[in-house]
Amino acid sequence: MSSSLCNYGALALECSATLSQPTLARDQAAELAGHVAADLARLLPGVEQLDLGVAAAAFDPAELLRPGWPLHATLAELVERAPGRGMARVLGFGSHEGEMPRGLTPDPVLREGPLRLVPFVLQGEADAVVAVGREMEEVLLETGMAQAATALYAQQAFGTPLEHVRYLSLNDLLAMTAMQYEHAGIGPLWPLIETALLTPEREEWLDAPPEPLLHWNQGEARIALMDLPLWSEAGFAPRGIDAERISQAYEHFQMRQRQFAAVLGSHAIPLRFDHCGSGQDPRRAVAD
Repeated sequence: MSSSLCNYGALALECSATLSQPTLARDQAAELAGHVAADLARLLPGVEQLDLGVAAAAFDPAELLRPGWPLHATLAELVERAPGRGMARVLGFGSHEGEMPRGLTPDPVLREGPLRLVPFVLQGEADAVVAVGREMEEVLLETGMAQAATALYAQQAFGTPLEHVRYLSLNDLLAMTAMQYEHAGIGPLWPLIETALLTPEREEWLDAPPEPLLHWNQGEARIALMDLPLWSEAGFAPRGIDAERISQAYEHFQMRQRQFAAVLGSHAIPLRFDHCGSGQDPRRAVAD
């Protein structure tokens, strides 16, 4: 492996319908990569010194935001191994006989969202990568709209009307996802996800009743599964709730646990369930 560095980013496709074609063939991948290269050359001075690798497939944001950034890391490996090193290359990785390169296939379970992301990496010598990375953070979110030719080609290739097509850095994507989760009512879970992604060596708690109890530590999230008596005794039941409504509130709590577990699963964050019964301390159960 060389000592080259990488910047990670994505071409964001805001869709008005589910993509009919989530992956592109190799020739389409090469053409899309050419469009991306032209756009980035307009937006980011110095980017022409770097290798560009584009995975010609459309992913859910959660597939990019996973511990270790596996999609981008796989793409960077493919760029590293591609022939022609020593010159700035524009590389599009698409499907052959319907199969994407290993590790670059979108999850069909996550294909319904309105925002789809085409990952790219910029790879090269450290000084150039750092300089371009700084430009990415300063300009992409504000002025990173794709050119009309790129948007039209992406719309035709993926077979779906697109409302907006723009470029994002990985940090832009993190900030956008945090905001979307807040609007969707799952904002309390974001600090734990962010810790798992950015500072996995740290601990993080979600301990804010009536929300589920979660603890991130040593590379996994743990969630306390409480029976109804413990849930009430440990202070997770809404205050002042009457006996007639307590079962319904407990069912809502369990639904919230399943929702949080599903979100963590979409980010491939390891999750362990700790079953707790009456008389146990749920916080100690997920901390030990």
